[in-house]
Amino acid sequence: SLPAASGLAEMGAHWIHGPSPGNPVFCLASRYGLLGPEAAREENQQVEAGGHPPMPSVTYGSSGKVLSPKAVREARDLFYALLASTRAFQGSKEPPWPSVGEYVRAEIARTVPTMAGGQEDARRLQLAVLAACLKLECCISGTHSMDLVGLEPFGEYVSLPGLDCTFPGGYSSLAERLLSDLPEGTVLLNKAVRTIQWQGSFREEGDDARVFPVRVECEDGDVFLADHVIITVPLGFLKEHHQEFFQPPLPERKAQAIRHLGFGTNNKIFLEFEEPFWEPEQQLLEVVWEDESPLEEPSADLEASWFKKLIGFVVLQPPEQHGHVLCGFIAGKESEHMETLSDAEVLGAMTRVLRTMTGNPSLPAPRSVLRSRWHSAPYTRGSYSYVAVGSSGDDIDVLAQPLPEDPRDPRPLQLLFAGEATHRTFYSTTHGALLSGWREAERLNQLFQA
Repeated sequence: SLPAASGLAEMGAHWIHGPSPGNPVFCLASRYGLLGPEAAREENQQVEAGGHPPMPSVTYGSSGKVLSPKAVREARDLFYALLASTRAFQGSKEPPWPSVGEYVRAEIARTVPTMAGGQEDARRLQLAVLAACLKLECCISGTHSMDLVGLEPFGEYVSLPGLDCTFPGGYSSLAERLLSDLPEGTVLLNKAVRTIQWQGSFREEGDDARVFPVRVECEDGDVFLADHVIITVPLGFLKEHHQEFFQPPLPERKAQAIRHLGFGTNNKIFLEFEEPFWEPEQQLLEVVWEDESPLEEPSADLEASWFKKLIGFVVLQPPEQHGHVLCGFIAGKESEHMETLSDAEVLGAMTRVLRTMTGNPSLPAPRSVLRSRWHSAPYTRGSYSYVAVGSSGDDIDVLAQPLPEDPRDPRPLQLLFAGEATHRTFYSTTHGALLSGWREAERLNQLFQA
C-alpha cells in the first residue's frame, strides 16, 4: 500500500470547467505553469463536453452488479438529448412547464414506455439510470431538485469547450500566485464583516479628515472607511443576512433578486482506502438504485435514505499523490442532512453503499473520511447559485448592479457586487466569479479615468 500521500483534497472548487482560451481561469493557470501536461494539450481544449465530462466510468447497480454499459449509455443519451432540448424554451413567453425537472419527467413519461423494446426489466433499468442522471444534474446545478430550476432561463448558462481538468497543486495554487503579486498586508484573512454602512458621511480622526460614504465594521470591532466596497460574499449569506448586513437595507429590487435566485448545496465526501477495489483505468464509479424511477416520488425520510442521493465517486488521480481516494458528490436536502451526521455515521453509510453496489459484503471499510459542509458554513450557507423557478437571468443582472442606482449621485459606486451569482452566463463557476471581479474592478478603473 502507498504511504500516506501528500493528500490533496479540494473541499471547494474542483475542476476548471471548459479549459480553453475563453476561460480566464485556464488562461491564468497556463500562464503561471500551474497545469499538468495533459490539460494544456490542444486536443483537450477542443472537446465539446457540454458541461458533462466523459470520464472512463463503471456503473454499479444496487443489485450488486456492474450495469450493462450499453443500457446505461442509451438512457444517458436520452437524458442529455432532453436537457439539450430545454434550450428551445429560452425567451419563450409560455414554456410548457415551469421547471427543468417537470419538463424532463413529462418527456420521460412520454418516451420511455415505447423504448427498451417493450421489455419491462429493460424499461425499469432505463428509468433507474434516468433517476441517477437527475441526481447528477442536481449536483451540477447545486440544487435539491431539478423541479426548483427554472426551465425558460436554463439555456442561458454557457458551457465552455475543453476537457475539465484539475490543478496538480490544488486550486489554491492559483490564488496564492495571484496574491503573491500584491504588496504585503494587502489582504486580511479571518476578518469577518458585521455590517456595511453606505450613503453616509463618515470621518476619519484628524483635522483635515475627509468624508467617506462607506463604513465597514468587522465582527472584531475594527472599522474601515471607504469610497467603494466590492461585495463578493456568497448568495447564501446574502439570502440570510442582507437585511441587517447593509445599513440602510438594499433597495427592494435588489432584495427581491436575492430572494428569488436559487442557492443550494453540493457537498463532497472523500473516502481513503488502504487498497483500491476499483480498476486503475476507472475514473468514475457511478451508483444506480435499480428500484428508483423519476416518475415516482423519492422517499422523504432523510434519516433512512439520504445516501441514495449520492451520484457516485470520482477517483482522485494520480494515486501516487492522493493515495487511494474516492470523492463522492451529493446535493440538496440529503447533502445538508449528511452535514449533521458524525464522521463514523457517514463512513458507515458509505461502506454499506459500496458493499451493496459491488456485491461484496466484506469489502473493507475506508480508513478515513473527510467531507465538505457548505450548508453549515456560516458565511456560505450552501455552494452556488442557480436560476430558480420564479426568477430569471434579469435577477442576476439586478444583483450585479452597483449602488446607489442614480448615476447622477455625486458619490457613485459605493457598493459593487461580484461573485459567481452575479454572472449571467457563467454562474456557479470559478471562471464566472473571476470575470465578475474583473468586471467590477474595470468599473472602478473607468470611474477613476473619467
